[in-house]
Amino acid sequence: MRLKLFYLLLASSFSLAEEQTCTHRGDLEDAQLIKKGDIMLGGVFSFHSSWRNSQDDYAQKPRQLQCTSLNFRDFQFAQAMLFAIGEINNSSDLLPGVTLGYKMYDACGFIARSVKVALTLLNGNDVEALPAEACTRPAQVQVIMGETSSSPSAAIATAVGPFHIPMISHFSTCACLSDKTKYPSFLRTIPSDYYQSRALAHLVKHFGWTWIGAVRSNDDYGNNGMATFTETAEQLGICLEYSVSFFRTDPPDKIHKIIEVIKSSNSKVVVAFLSHMDLDVLLNEFSVNNLTDYQWVGTEGWMFDSQIAAMDKNRILDGAVGLSIPKAHVGGLREFMFNVKPLNSTNSELFTQLWEALFSCKFKQSNSAEIQKKCTGEEDITTVENSFTDMSLMPIFYNVYKGVYAVAHALHEILKCNKTCDTNVQLDPLTILQHIQRIRFKTKEGDEVYFNENGDPPAKYEIINWQRSEDGMLNFAAVGLYDASLPADKQLNVKIGSIVWAKNSLQLPVSVCSEKCPPGTQKVLQKGRPVCCFDCIRCAEGEISNSTDSVTCVKCPLESWSNENRTACIKKKAEFLSYKEMMGSLLTAASLFGTCVTVAVAVIFIKYRKTPLVRANNSELSFLLLFSLKLCFLCSLTFIGQPSDWSCMLRHTAFGITFVLCISCVLGKTIVVLMAFKATLPGRNVMKWFGPTQQRVSVLGFTLIQVIICILWLSISPPFPSKNFKEFKDKIILECSLGSAVGFWAVLGYIGLLAMLCFICAFLARKLPDNFNEAKMITFSMLIFCAVWITFIPAYVSSPGKFSVAVEIFAILASSFGLLFCIFIPKCYIMLMKPEKNTKKNMMGKGALK
Repeated sequence: MRLKLFYLLLASSFSLAEEQTCTHRGDLEDAQLIKKGDIMLGGVFSFHSSWRNSQDDYAQKPRQLQCTSLNFRDFQFAQAMLFAIGEINNSSDLLPGVTLGYKMYDACGFIARSVKVALTLLNGNDVEALPAEACTRPAQVQVIMGETSSSPSAAIATAVGPFHIPMISHFSTCACLSDKTKYPSFLRTIPSDYYQSRALAHLVKHFGWTWIGAVRSNDDYGNNGMATFTETAEQLGICLEYSVSFFRTDPPDKIHKIIEVIKSSNSKVVVAFLSHMDLDVLLNEFSVNNLTDYQWVGTEGWMFDSQIAAMDKNRILDGAVGLSIPKAHVGGLREFMFNVKPLNSTNSELFTQLWEALFSCKFKQSNSAEIQKKCTGEEDITTVENSFTDMSLMPIFYNVYKGVYAVAHALHEILKCNKTCDTNVQLDPLTILQHIQRIRFKTKEGDEVYFNENGDPPAKYEIINWQRSEDGMLNFAAVGLYDASLPADKQLNVKIGSIVWAKNSLQLPVSVCSEKCPPGTQKVLQKGRPVCCFDCIRCAEGEISNSTDSVTCVKCPLESWSNENRTACIKKKAEFLSYKEMMGSLLTAASLFGTCVTVAVAVIFIKYRKTPLVRANNSELSFLLLFSLKLCFLCSLTFIGQPSDWSCMLRHTAFGITFVLCISCVLGKTIVVLMAFKATLPGRNVMKWFGPTQQRVSVLGFTLIQVIICILWLSISPPFPSKNFKEFKDKIILECSLGSAVGFWAVLGYIGLLAMLCFICAFLARKLPDNFNEAKMITFSMLIFCAVWITFIPAYVSSPGKFSVAVEIFAILASSFGLLFCIFIPKCYIMLMKPEKNTKKNMMGKGALK
């Protein structure tokens, strides 16, 4: 039983440190390496990188690619595979008694050639006829490992998938390869770009960058990765000002357009979703154009690539932040890679190129005039400092190592190995694929290896920062970790304080289209621009936004108002005319003073009730008037204090009824004066029509009408306590709503009607003899009364809040004091100070005739 496992690598070179190796000495693109074994492991390496024509040649030879110098990067990938094979062959626990062999080809970075080699090896035929018979022995291919890049891997996986040929890649990260409907037999030991793209988006968001640019490789790796990044970025509120694509074979004018796009933008952060080969080409032009003012965010495709770092002479990428595969260590691998001298025994042209590239020397001098250092083959590789010796790609070497071991463990299970393996078991690709998919083991370094249902390993990345030391050496500093297996809020862990940003700055760069809107404002999108570009509009009065970047302002509740900064709703202070405040206290004192004066006047009138002055002025109406005036003074107290249901109904109705009672008494007294004067005229006997009974009935009738009006008002739409939110923005006015405005103005109107009638009657009696001067006093009191209530109307309507209540109380007190002082104080003065005038003779007017 024999199995060929092919390892396909793109844009690389190889090394071999084993004996029993034969090579094809012809065209380097067709170079082959074979080591026989019980089970064959194969690989297709790009021993040489592809290179596009120069600008001068491009017009003449469009799309023509050439193979050029060796690339240490993939050379070491091949060494990692050979190291793993050597360990397995020397192990007594894994595949005991079974020797693994290998067979390798050079694809030179061409996708078409990679597919051609894969299909050729699948059917057992060689790419080119080889002179040595040992190198042309056909064998069935059941497993393929590779490729390095995503596009060749996708092409090969599409071709071999229908045959269930397992394919394991160590560096193909395109998320598209997780689609098992298209690539059913593809597996990999590096996480999918689906997780990397999301991690990059969350990293950008973590740094507060919402306005960025993007450059991507124009292949499966760049296009699919950037698509996932863009989708996640939009969900996180990040906008791309531009997104341009590039492939290393593009003409120079394409590079110049990309540079112009970057220069003309105002975003300061560039996400570079590029392969190391594409960045190789771009970096030189970036240096020429001095693109040093930008913060670069990179992928694992180049973030820990020492060759890219060595090319960055102008420090364009210094301060770059991005993702890389977590650091790893494989015991003995470094020493194995440095031990390349056994290759010399093969007299390999590949060894010659490797040695010359490592030590910058030549085994054979060329015909050029330039004299170069001669290689001896005995140089010490440990004295060289370059990308071959720095081991920065150890995490990827480890991926290669794990891929070989995954196959070995699957074979170990299939062959039912214990102390020995059953070599009679018939192998088929589907069986191998199924065992690899469910394999789970730990490497000697203690890391667990397994694949999920999509053929992907667990996603974990280190966050790397390019930091330049004082001596100019670049350090790939680990500043955080992203672990997709953790809960969403714990996946990203970054030490921002440890990061050195672009231009060796310790200050976090800012890259936004619009600055954040502070609390108290709302975002309004700028027309025709992305959602990251907006204006900050101040919230209207009564609205707030208490967070940064609020989309809308929120209305404050009616009981609250917005502060000056529009950042918080402050509870409005309830306001009403209180007994505790100065104005309420003064009005209360005036009301009580008026009540006391009224009581005092009543006491005086009771004491002098039998005197002519009291008896002549209808003592019954006088006492009733004093009683009503006392009620008028007291009813003003119902207007002071917090409104309630009973106080709102009582204040207006009590005021209306007591004032009507008061005016009715005054009107009765006026009519009595008129009737008394008319009765003294010969032939006039009018007093019989307005005697005491008629006086009582008139007062009762006038008052009853007001009572009916008040009952209707209270029955239909009574006054009620309410909160006025509109008068003041920072206060709530507790007041009594009228309920029915018609009822309120009907009460006032009826009072005004009686007052006008009383004024007219008193005015008609103004020319009576001086001793009957009560008509003059009534006229004057009614004049005061009408003046007060006429001015009350505009003052009441225009006064805000509690001041309208104060105006109404003042009107009640002023009119009450006017009646009290004008009608009763002169009589009290005569009774107390001029008792000699309080005689019947004086009342009859004889003293006046003098």
